[in-house]
Amino acid sequence: MDRIAITGGAPLKGTIPIYGAKNSALKLQAAVLLSSEPLVLENMPDLADTRFMAQLLASLGVEVAWIKEARTLRLHAGDISSTIAPYDQVRKMRASFNVLGPLLARAGHATVSLPGGCAIGARPVDLHLKAFEAMGADIHIEQGYVKAAALRGLKGAEIEFPFVSVGATEHAMLAAVLAQGDTVLKNVAREPEIIDLAECLNAMGARIEGAGTGEIRIRGVTSLKGVKHRVVADRIEAGTYAMAAAAATGDVLLEGARAEHLGALIEVLRNAGVEVMSEANGLRVKRANGRLAPVDFGTEPFPGFPTDLQAQTMALLCLADGQSRIRETIFENRFMHAPELARLGAQIAVQGNEAVVTGVERLIGAPVMATDLRASVSLVIAGLAAEGETIVNRVYHLDRGFEGLEAKLAGCGARIERQRGD
Repeated sequence: MDRIAITGGAPLKGTIPIYGAKNSALKLQAAVLLSSEPLVLENMPDLADTRFMAQLLASLGVEVAWIKEARTLRLHAGDISSTIAPYDQVRKMRASFNVLGPLLARAGHATVSLPGGCAIGARPVDLHLKAFEAMGADIHIEQGYVKAAALRGLKGAEIEFPFVSVGATEHAMLAAVLAQGDTVLKNVAREPEIIDLAECLNAMGARIEGAGTGEIRIRGVTSLKGVKHRVVADRIEAGTYAMAAAAATGDVLLEGARAEHLGALIEVLRNAGVEVMSEANGLRVKRANGRLAPVDFGTEPFPGFPTDLQAQTMALLCLADGQSRIRETIFENRFMHAPELARLGAQIAVQGNEAVVTGVERLIGAPVMATDLRASVSLVIAGLAAEGETIVNRVYHLDRGFEGLEAKLAGCGARIERQRGD
């Protein structure tokens, strides 16, 4: 099994390109099932997750062509040869469950495995299924599979989610664009990835209004066309490298990053004493020598602080001069990186959904184990700042969400390498 070795203490200086957002790309891939014409996605991240989704789509009859040198994925669902997404494929990645809505909307029926559990929490799909039922779908769960049918087509409906859910919002959008009549989605997520999906679907001929607000209105159409769409820059990747630059006392330009997608993070970084400046082609992050200031924050749906940057920020605040308090309000079990950071000398006390981080003057390299995607990169960030060598094990988690991480960091001066396992 691969691992990453880091010798800390080297400042980061240079430019890091920010690729397309994984969390947007996966839903955009699912959108190909809504049309018989090709969908071309530019600025596509080449990740374990996007490859898993491409494999699942191919099993449903979608023609898949990666043009890696152009960072482009061409998909064509001229004919859907299967409406069954088996457990062996869906279990690899929760987002693959999002083929259910498009299959139901276009083919009128689908059988999709439940995605199962997740290291950072239960993340149930009941909101997704209730939205489809509101649109007239007949839903049954048998032996771990969702069997859904709407043989006369989905019908527009008014759906108010009991709490904000990015996944349920996106999935309902994917189904509603081909439903008969109008659909109103209330208490929806407002993330940039929601807007990106809406822009792509509208370019395909959908009629979606309100993406990025708390209410989305969709007027159903009978068919969608093929388009070329550029995936929005990954704000989580950008925020992660911003944290790496701050931890390693760097000066890094995050090429393609958008300040309007990172407002809550930028506020935390500036309060900690890190410079963040907008430039014509991205964001520049600088930190001079000296201790960081402690910062208190809590995770919230967008435009609040993203849960997907909580672990990385905790790693940075381990070096602050004082106590920081972090409240995790989105997912349970999302402090699993804390014991591994403690192996590097961090002082972190976790009680329920709150962590108190008492900053230390230095971290010391040690072997650590990644537990999930964001936790794994938090250990890389800590390793960049630690004295001596840090070995991050189980880095297959990293490959799900970060393309070329070692090369991007090494290009800015980090002493980092991947050590191939058996």
